[in-house]
Amino acid sequence: MTDQSPATEKRDSLRARIEAAERRNSERSLADQARTAANAAVDYTRANPLTVIGGALAAGLVIGLLTRPGRRVAGKALHSTADAISGAASSASSGVKNITSRGGSQLGRMIGQAAVTYAMTLIDDMVETARAGQERAGELGEAAGTQAKRLTSNASDAAGSAADNTRALARKTRDAALDAVRDLRSRTKG
Repeated sequence: MTDQSPATEKRDSLRARIEAAERRNSERSLADQARTAANAAVDYTRANPLTVIGGALAAGLVIGLLTRPGRRVAGKALHSTADAISGAASSASSGVKNITSRGGSQLGRMIGQAAVTYAMTLIDDMVETARAGQERAGELGEAAGTQAKRLTSNASDAAGSAADNTRALARKTRDAALDAVRDLRSRTKG
C-alpha cells in the first residue's frame, strides 16, 4: 500500500468532485440550467432589491448618456443645475453680506465670507467636474458611434466579398457542369 501525500490526496479529491459536478451538469438539460439561473436571479433580486434597482438605473443612465439625445438632455440638466446652484450661492453670499452689515464682529464677517467663498469654490469644482464628465461621455459616445460605423462598413465589405466569391464559385461550378454534360454527350454520340 502506497502512502499518498496530502497534496496528492487533495488533488485527487478535487478531481473527483469536479468529475461528479461535470456528470451532474451533463445530465441536466439546458432548460433546467436556465430555470436554475432564473431562480437564482429572482432570489438575488428579492434579497437585494435596492442593489438591483440601483444597478438598473446606473446601466440605463450610462446607456442613455452614450446616445446623442441622452447627452443633450444631460447637458441641459447640467446647465440648469449649474444655474440653480450659482443662484443659490449668490443668494447665500448676499445674505451673509446683509447679516454682517447689520452688525456683528469683524471676525464673524470674515468667517462668513470665507465660508461662502469656500462653498462657492466647492460648487464650481463640482460643476466643472460634471461638465468634464459630460464631455468625456460625449467623446465616448462619439467614439462608439465611429467604431460602430467602421464595423458596419467592414461587415458590408466582407458580405460583398463573400457574395462575389459565391458568384464566382457558382460560375465555375456551372461551367464545370456544362463541360461534364458536353463531355458525356460527345462520348455517347461517338
